Amino acid sequence: MREWKWETRAQTALAATLFGLSLLAGEAQAQDKTYVMKITLPTINESQHLFAKNYAAAVEKDSGGRIKAEIYPANQLGSIPRQIEGTQFNAIQCAIMPPEYLVGVDERFEVMAAPGLVDSLEQAQRLTTDPAALKMLLGLGSNKGLHGVGLYAIQPSSIIARAPIRHLSDLGGKKLRVIASPFQAAAFQRLGATTIAMSLGDVLPALQQGAIDAALNGMTIYTSMHYGDAAKFITEINQPTIFSIIEVSKTWYDSLPKDLQQIIDADGATESQAVKPHALEMFEKARNDWTASGGELISLPPEEQATMLKTLASVGDDVSKTKPQLSEAYKVVTSAAQRAH
Repeated sequence: MREWKWETRAQTALAATLFGLSLLAGEAQAQDKTYVMKITLPTINESQHLFAKNYAAAVEKDSGGRIKAEIYPANQLGSIPRQIEGTQFNAIQCAIMPPEYLVGVDERFEVMAAPGLVDSLEQAQRLTTDPAALKMLLGLGSNKGLHGVGLYAIQPSSIIARAPIRHLSDLGGKKLRVIASPFQAAAFQRLGATTIAMSLGDVLPALQQGAIDAALNGMTIYTSMHYGDAAKFITEINQPTIFSIIEVSKTWYDSLPKDLQQIIDADGATESQAVKPHALEMFEKARNDWTASGGELISLPPEEQATMLKTLASVGDDVSKTKPQLSEAYKVVTSAAQRAH
């Protein structure tokens, strides 16, 4: 009986040793494994592209090369809906785009597209650091395969048009491209436009062919993607502000060792802050480049700009009031915007 007990103890000790060695081997393999991080975005040569480059460099450096980033700007990995789906299902590991593009994943993503949310780009940048707003926005999509790691403000919206829009009345009957967001559609329908939801990749050819009369977007898009070939007139209505959210595939994120998860989160937050002054610079440079290349920048008469803001002020409340989750999210960001004044 004593001999049997001794053998049992020896076998148990040996098994424990082998198990410990296997754990160490597994940890070593995890430390040696390389993880590919495909980063997708719909734009090129503007602040989202700069963020992608900086984020890629940061995670590669901080991971000691265990994460290898690949950047695919200008819809190289497919249309925006395909990019979103690819990130949800881990064919793509990171997507960078305005949050309202993700409205099909969760309708609350569109709250950042509410007109009148902020008055300036500086206020918008402060809003993106508000803890309550940031926690809510980065948590959206967590049950749909997305993990948010960053948010920043790109620029105010403007309208590019084939014929000049110098007064609010000029919007009447115009076929205006918007993002597929009820906030944007409701806002510009109030101003008399016929809104057409359209993915970014389709906008330039639609302008060139006359399928639309005008498009709502941002200054850096018009310059970096050569919209001047299709239209020369930009009306700076400055509403709504365009933000960018950085989403990581949750399946991919959950597969990473804990230390790499921490790097993904920390670098996402750090680079979202670091890109902000560059976003401001790029916006101002784009304005100068537009006029230097023969384009025209138009401002509405002050009284008409004020009328527009008054007309749009209740869009957020009106669109969200029948949708409890959307309404609550809208309250979170409007409260954050007030704190950011």
